[in-house]
This record gives sequence, structure tokens and C-alpha cells, in this order.
Amino acid sequence: MTAVEKIEEQLATLRIAKRSTLSEEPAYLLDIDVSKPAQSESSHFVAVSCSNKSVRVYNRETLNFLREYSDRPGILNGVRFAHRSDSIVFSACSDGTVKCWDIRLATQKAVQVFSGYPSNVFISFDINCSDLIVCAGTEKVENDTFLVFWDARGVTDSASTTKEPLGVYSESHNDDVTRICFHPIEPSLVLSGSTDGLVNMFDINKDNEDDALITTCNSDSSVSFIGWSGKDYKQVYCMTHDEGFCWWDIAQLDTEDPITLLHILDVRDSVCFGNNSLHYLVGGLYHEKADKLFLIGGTSTGNIHLISCSRDGLSLAGTLCGGHAATVRSFCWNLTDESLLTGGEDAQLLLWEPGAVERSLSKKASMKIASSVQNRVRVHNSSLKSRKK
Repeated sequence: MTAVEKIEEQLATLRIAKRSTLSEEPAYLLDIDVSKPAQSESSHFVAVSCSNKSVRVYNRETLNFLREYSDRPGILNGVRFAHRSDSIVFSACSDGTVKCWDIRLATQKAVQVFSGYPSNVFISFDINCSDLIVCAGTEKVENDTFLVFWDARGVTDSASTTKEPLGVYSESHNDDVTRICFHPIEPSLVLSGSTDGLVNMFDINKDNEDDALITTCNSDSSVSFIGWSGKDYKQVYCMTHDEGFCWWDIAQLDTEDPITLLHILDVRDSVCFGNNSLHYLVGGLYHEKADKLFLIGGTSTGNIHLISCSRDGLSLAGTLCGGHAATVRSFCWNLTDESLLTGGEDAQLLLWEPGAVERSLSKKASMKIASSVQNRVRVHNSSLKSRKK
């Protein structure tokens, strides 16, 4: 059995192991991250970015709720744990800051605030693999769009402090920067994606923005998700808000070979899902052991599709049913134990594990909720597209 076949077999055995208790203030679960523990340990915490403008933290093993951070009236966008500390969690805020909390402390106060410029509204961010640099992307204000960078060292060394930016990139995008994604093992490499359709790759060790820009890939549509894949992570992929998919091989930049591995205008029309159609894409993940890229998508009724990518096209690897009752908005894959966390518009956080048996005898009442605030979150078109004959 090949590594890919083994992984796909494990995917087929994923079952619900745990589900979080619904909170008193239900909200869409928009982004998920797990703490990065020391080697040989399991993750201790799960952090979730919610549509009620907050970040919630849960125990990774039990999914019991631990604490909640908010910064009203600002809207928190995205959530990331530090790579070298499992207690430090970050989120970007629409008030022009990125905030950092230490979940060991019984306080709502951020231990570090990374402050942008007065007009900045941050809608995306990431922290590099060495925990040294934070980068956030802005909404377009008038004609300006920025990638803002900060020195992230020493976030736990002192009482709550505010840090000013190291600098900005302002010339490479002309619309909202919807995604920032640092390279998994090269701390100076970062991707940015935008509603202008461009995915830019930078080396931030260079002296200026022009020199830093390594390449620009055009998706021809508004970018909703970006990531790295392939051996040594020398491939880049993106998804678009109209459910398109692009995949590029950056290693071919210095050759005469084309860098585009795959460009699919609408994934909904390119994969056979049987009786279970695909309504939207959520994101992607590269599985190192199998050297395989997978996409995560789903239906408006909560089914989750796992889609396998190859240069020949896309194929359905498996479907997870019976968990969510509404659109799935977020996921986080744990490659150590092959478990999957998912969050959705039904306000549920689910943990899926191979061969798991859910201990709860009664399934929580399904609940599709209406968001009480207008946020800058992706709206999926759940209407069925007419399939091409």
C-alpha cells in the first residue's frame, strides 16, 4: 500500500470523537488553530476566531471551553498560535492592531499589541516559523493597500506593550489583502493573496519591496485561501471566492518550463461527487508523509468533502457526514495523529479521529444561526450550480 493510499484509507475512517458544548452566545466559527507543542507531546489548546468578534480557547483533548478574548468594537480576524510557545495566541483586529495574549494569564489584556498606521484595517495576518516577524494585510482604504511588518521578539518578556511597525509593502497589491501565509520552514519567505487576483511571494530579507518580490502568480479571481505544498514546500496554491483553484511550481521559475501545475476555474464542475454536490471550498492542506495536497470543501448542509490533488486533476478522497448541520467555515488538520478539527455556521467545533466513537449518546441539537453582526467574512453561494453536460 502506498503512502497516499494509506492516508486516504485513514481519511475514510474519520469519525466524530468530540464536539464542543454550544456557548451561550452562538457564533460562526471562522478560523481554527491548535497550539504547537514540544516534540513528543500532543497539542494542549485550540483557538477559534468567531463571528461575534471574539477568539475562544478550548482544551484540545476535551474541547471544553477555557476562555474568550474580545476587543469590541473591533472585529478580530483569524487566529494563530506561536510556533515555539503553546500558550501565546495572536489575532488581527479591524482597529489597526494585531494582538497577542498569553492564555496562562487570567486576564483579557493583551500581553503585546502590534500597532499599525491610523487608516489600517487588518483583515489577514500570519507569524513566521521562527516567531520573529508578524505580518498583517489591510483592507483597501481610498487607494492604499498595505502589508505591515513587526518585530515579534519578546512578546512575553514584559508587561503589555505596544510595538510600532518595522515597515510596509505598499506597491504589490491594489485591493484588499485577504491572506498572508509564511513559509513553513523558511522564515523569510511569505505569500500574500488579494481580491485583485494576485498571489505574491516575497523574501523579506531583501532591502526593499521591489527586490523582495520573487514572483507574482495570477489566479484571475479574488483570492480566498493560499498555502505552500510539495517537497521542501516549493509549490504554491490558492483558492478563489468563486471556488476556483490554482497550483504553481515555484521551483520552475528559473527554467523554461511553465510554473502552472493546475488551474481549475470552478472546482464544483470538475469533480464527481455522486449524490453529494460541492457547494464551496474551505481551504487546503499539504500532507508531508504522503507528499499529497488535499482540498477541503463541503455542502450547505454540513457534509465535508476531502479532495485529492494531482497534476492530472482533482478527485474525491472521501466525505465526512453527520457532523455539522450547516456550512463548514474552518478546519485544522493535525498530521501527528491524523485528526481533524472543523468549525461551522452551526456554532459547533468538532474533533474527528480515525476510528473514533463519540461518547455522547445524544447528538447536540443542530442549529443554524444568523450572524448578529456584519463582518468581513466570506459568503458562500450555496445555490446549486447547473452542472455542465
